[in-house]
This record gives sequence, C-alpha cells and structure tokens, in this order.
Amino acid sequence: MKIRISSAANQDLIEGYYFYENQKENLGSYFLDSLYSDIDSFAYPVLLIFFDFPTIMF
Repeated sequence: MKIRISSAANQDLIEGYYFYENQKENLGSYFLDSLYSDIDSFAYPVLLIFFDFPTIMF
C-alpha cells in the first residue's frame, strides 16, 4: 500500500513536531512515532511518500 503525504500535510507534521517538542523535550518525537505507528497499522507493506520533505534535525 502506498500512502502519499501532501506538502501541506507534511508541513502540519513538521509544525506538530515543533509544537510538541516546545512543550516538553522528546514529546515531538513521541508525536511523530505515534502517527507513524498508526500509519503502519493500516496494512503491510506501507510505502510512505513525502513531497518536499525537509530534513528535520532531532
């Protein structure tokens, strides 16, 4: 299964990461891990395709 993440949704993920990371250290990573876990539960194999995804420095 292919899951395409649009540029707008990708930007929301990035903003969500920084929002939660500013609340508490490592909470941003937990946020992304939770979302990716949910995506992984859809079906296997899953191919995530990001459009215009910038590198996030953790």
